[in-house]
Amino acid sequence: MVIIVVKIINTLSNLLILLVIVDLILSFFLNPYHPVRNALDRILNPMLAPIRRTVPLVGMFDLSPLILIILVEILSYALISFLYAL
Repeated sequence: MVIIVVKIINTLSNLLILLVIVDLILSFFLNPYHPVRNALDRILNPMLAPIRRTVPLVGMFDLSPLILIILVEILSYALISFLYAL
């Protein structure tokens, strides 16, 4: 039972990280009003907005996607460690 939950957590965290990376790459090639970009923004903006309000831009660079990826990794590691400790 624990192994199944761990696999689900791993899959969801990897999927979220992949979506962040795809959104970053597509932001260079597609305009902001493209339907694919709109769909990704609807998924990711609720998670990125609090980070963007807290962390300022570094020059022209937005570090919020990198911080989101790090937070997802930390959270998934903590959840998996907690589940294995049960």
